[in-house]
Amino acid sequence: MEKKKLIVGIPKGSLQEHTMKIFRAAGFSPQVSDRGYIVPTADSAIQCILLRAQEIPRYVSEGRLDAGITGEDWIKETKANVQEVADLRYSKHGIVKMKWVLAVPEDSPIASVRDLEGKTIATEAVGIANDYFKRKNIKAEVEFSWGATEIKPPLFADAIIDVTETGESLRANHLKIIDVVFESSTKLIASREAWRNPWKQEKIKDIGMMLEGVVTGEETVNLIMHVPKRRLSRIFKILPLLKYPTVRKITKPNFLDVSISCKKTEVRKLVFRLKVLGCTDLVEFPANAIVP
Repeated sequence: MEKKKLIVGIPKGSLQEHTMKIFRAAGFSPQVSDRGYIVPTADSAIQCILLRAQEIPRYVSEGRLDAGITGEDWIKETKANVQEVADLRYSKHGIVKMKWVLAVPEDSPIASVRDLEGKTIATEAVGIANDYFKRKNIKAEVEFSWGATEIKPPLFADAIIDVTETGESLRANHLKIIDVVFESSTKLIASREAWRNPWKQEKIKDIGMMLEGVVTGEETVNLIMHVPKRRLSRIFKILPLLKYPTVRKITKPNFLDVSISCKKTEVRKLVFRLKVLGCTDLVEFPANAIVP
């Protein structure tokens, strides 16, 4: 009897490092070699293949991959007919959406999309660009760019539509953003064929659940503290994220031990407020994964 196998496309390139980090944290232990493209995992039923993120939606749509991780932008660009399983939200440098932006040289007289009537725009995402200009009722010449898109204006194009996370590359090439065209998140997707297979669907759902848990864990920390009993209800009103904190009795008179989870961005202000309310012995530690 042939052993069941799930074939998953993993993005090679800018998303690869963060994807592997999340897979490792989720317990899949991907084994990546220097030159290999087949990536075995700790689960022998799951085989990953490194591919360009741009190709993964098409291969999933055609059923040649059971599932894959790719950008929402490339799903839209390829018009792939796929099942979205999980919104993983991460990019190269963190938990943040990528943006496709319309940019022009800093000294360009072009101030808005309305000034691009009849102009030339270079981009790797021709479909996204054409959809954007159609919505704006602007007739522009959209040309495919094979890369290094930031250097195209003004010699080879009047403007570009390019993807950015921090905007550093655009600024380094003396470009200014005049509009956001599309915001893209990293997605786990499945083929329609695989989704109709009960074993594969369950396996893909399990992957999505674990990866989402790790992503949530990346933006979350845990706090343990000693809370004065008389201020417990007041302190509960300012605690974020989890509805029901864990409360334990301790030997310290008139205090309780309370554990909570919160977003990393909330910690600084929250700790200050907790100290003002009389909390002591606050300990912060990471949350590897949070699965609802």
